[in-house]
Amino acid sequence: MIHSFKTGFILTGLLIISGQVMAQQTNTSGLDTIKVVAPGATLQKISSQFAFTEGPAVDKKGNIFFTDQPNDKIWKYDTDGNLSLYMDKTGRSNGLYFDKKGNIISCADEKDELWSISPDKKVTVLMTNFQGQRMNGPNDLWIDPKGGIYFTDPYYQRDYWERKKPDIDGQKVYYLPKGKSEAIVVDGDLKQPNGIVGTPDGKYLYVADIRDSKTYKYEIGSDGMLRNRQLFISQGSDGMTLDNQGNLYISGRGVTVYDPSGKKLGNIPVPSRWVGNICFGGKKRDTLFITASESIYTLPMRVKGVE
Repeated sequence: MIHSFKTGFILTGLLIISGQVMAQQTNTSGLDTIKVVAPGATLQKISSQFAFTEGPAVDKKGNIFFTDQPNDKIWKYDTDGNLSLYMDKTGRSNGLYFDKKGNIISCADEKDELWSISPDKKVTVLMTNFQGQRMNGPNDLWIDPKGGIYFTDPYYQRDYWERKKPDIDGQKVYYLPKGKSEAIVVDGDLKQPNGIVGTPDGKYLYVADIRDSKTYKYEIGSDGMLRNRQLFISQGSDGMTLDNQGNLYISGRGVTVYDPSGKKLGNIPVPSRWVGNICFGGKKRDTLFITASESIYTLPMRVKGVE
């Protein structure tokens, strides 16, 4: 996530509206030239009532949950198009992901922990530190088929922290095996890892080094360790997702789509200062859900999500 909360972007003039969804069509040219976008699709603004949106995650039914981190809330956008507040006081949740049991796994960076939030909103803290040191700030995550959690841990100074510098030297990617409380460093040689996503078969992992403007592709070993790091594209990302054709979607200035070989398929322009993250949702998983600063958007697609 990148916004005034982290890097000094000034978000002003936010439109405060009621809790009801107010969908608006937004003029975006060139969408028909991107083969993954549905023919004649139009970007729909759902709401602009937030401070900064992040961390969208989809449940088994296709409902999408996302965070408004500056306001410490998780919201729900259901498959019928209804928007509602799901949870308040979320540990400053950032990135979210659903596990197989329907729990929301959250990067809760108020105290830099990983949380599991059950369907009845009971919180279980999965991880509190790394070798006795406070994490930088777990940011984004992906859960592998074994139930292990890969997550990025960049350092972005928060105004609700008392500390003014990190406890850990370096900004790294970690793996928390299922049932464990101690994470493992799987890549400590990055400038500022942020977006992360893996393939459904658990064989490959993508990690964006946003400060270095690079996105890497790794092979995932049977032990969970990462191997054969290769530069996938010379572009960083805040959040990422994959579709069922293996195309990678990265966020930042709009949403940029790359095919499995790293060829750029196009950019989906989004009329907000920054796109924090994306995921697929809806009953058929063919709606791209976009968290973009103070706003959220949807876009019908030809392809489907795999998360």
